[in-house]
Amino acid sequence: MKVTVNIDCTPEEARVFFGLPDVQPMQKAMMQDIEDRMKANLAAMDPETMLNTWLPQGIQNWEQLQKAFWGQFNAGTGGTGDKDKG
Repeated sequence: MKVTVNIDCTPEEARVFFGLPDVQPMQKAMMQDIEDRMKANLAAMDPETMLNTWLPQGIQNWEQLQKAFWGQFNAGTGGTGDKDKG
């Protein structure tokens, strides 16, 4: 024998019927906190701010960055970096 019972109720009514706690206020507070943190961190996502954070303070433009990169590359391979002048 098989018995099926269909109950038509809202999630709020089911929660109350089963005696479960109402966590909606806590969820709203947590979501608001997450939203506030995300908004505060959006300023850090600015490309100029990220580059200033990631790059050393002495490197102010791309030419200096390129020279620093090639200097490290040549130092690692034992080159002098003056092949064009030679």
